[in-house]
Amino acid sequence: MSTELAQKNPAPTAGHPKGLYVLFFAEAWERFSYYGMRALLVLYLVNQLEFPREQALTIYATYTGLVYLTPMFGGLLADRYLGGRKAVIIGGSVMALGHLAMAFEPLLYVALGLLIIGNGFFKPNISTIVGGLYEEGDPRRDGGFTIFYMGINLGAFFSPLVCGSLGENIGWHYGFSAAGVGMVFGLLVFIWGQKLLGRTGFPPDIENPTETTSLRGKDWAHIGTWITASVVAVYALLFCWDYVGAAFNAIPPVFKLVAGALLVLGTMGGLVGSAAKDGTEAWQRTAVIIILAVFVVFFWMGFEQAGGTMTLFADELTDRHLGGWEIPASWFQSINPLAIVCLAPVFSVFWLKLDQSRFALSTPAKMAIGMITLGLGFVVMFIAQGIANRTGTVGPFWLAAVYLIHTIGELCLSPIGLSMVTKLSVPRMASLMMGVWLFSSAVANYLAGRLEELVAHYDLPVFAFLIATSIGAGVVLLALTPLLKKWMHGRG
Repeated sequence: MSTELAQKNPAPTAGHPKGLYVLFFAEAWERFSYYGMRALLVLYLVNQLEFPREQALTIYATYTGLVYLTPMFGGLLADRYLGGRKAVIIGGSVMALGHLAMAFEPLLYVALGLLIIGNGFFKPNISTIVGGLYEEGDPRRDGGFTIFYMGINLGAFFSPLVCGSLGENIGWHYGFSAAGVGMVFGLLVFIWGQKLLGRTGFPPDIENPTETTSLRGKDWAHIGTWITASVVAVYALLFCWDYVGAAFNAIPPVFKLVAGALLVLGTMGGLVGSAAKDGTEAWQRTAVIIILAVFVVFFWMGFEQAGGTMTLFADELTDRHLGGWEIPASWFQSINPLAIVCLAPVFSVFWLKLDQSRFALSTPAKMAIGMITLGLGFVVMFIAQGIANRTGTVGPFWLAAVYLIHTIGELCLSPIGLSMVTKLSVPRMASLMMGVWLFSSAVANYLAGRLEELVAHYDLPVFAFLIATSIGAGVVLLALTPLLKKWMHGRG
């Protein structure tokens, strides 16, 4: 290894850079806060604030959709002005304020706004920093992202158990406050571990940061300014919404859909055009990210039923009694992250061995398998729904089986996708493209929350619809894999 390369990133420990484990624990605490919030939100709106089911799912859809929309802007700001490190600290601080604000009913929409903006800064940039720990062509990258993904799910496992138990059994606001405390812990871990991140994620104005591994004084001043501006922006947007919200809601949905589609197409075309300045290979790699992002909408639209329709299924149609004790409905959301923590090391080794063999699968093929696996989970869910319609409830193992199958699909798609974005992105657009990747989750989360209402207009069973879209999208992606593999130019 050259001296320059050794300076760029810390030497690996146990096969991976030391900084990976800092990001692992920072992300674990951040996901503890996010999934603690997600586990409670719909139940809180329905059972505490007495919102109608449709309205609660609409709020859930809007919140989770915007949470994954803002990373496009957070990624752009990090690429051009802030750098990944400052963006992560800004985002974590704003999200901590948002979680703590959820402890007060009058601040519901303020809290949701802070969480949406904070996630925009945090989410794309911590993933990009993970990719920055590895050199181009490093075979450890996919395994590193799978380990990082374990951190995500370690936090996601404990959050429904802690936040859900506090919220459902003691008081909703205790659950939301616990999520806020988790976010503070994640922020402190990230700040403490800066020196282990090497030269990754510095602001663009540090041209050659070989002499420092920490942010400067003026960077901390910028962080404070951006945190304050984020809080002011939320209040300003809510103030304006009081005047324009009614007019926006009066616009026919079809016009909103067409306008949104045109905006998305224009943005995606602009990204490919920008990448074309770096040559044919650059625009083709960028196009692959965008095409795969479109396909994963179908995956996350199904997978994110976990926080809405499936949580209500657990609450209303699942017999949760074990002896004299009733399992909290939010606890079912811990099955998926527990399975990931158990299975991720296996998949990490499996992908490394497979990728080094003659049976290696390309990234699009792995993701297509994940989509088809998701559809198989909904086959089980469709059967459970039919039994519940006849008998009133089903046993808890039906939901457990669905979550386990979905977990296997997720491990074939999500960490592989994160790694793919860092491998294919043009360096000057790395955080922005991570934001684009997460934008697919924005669309999917919104559709997930509104899906029950939308398919009801056509008398379609929601789980049968999800079987068709998940497996169908996976089969089409398999057909496109040879072309996408060619456009990836040996990077996946």
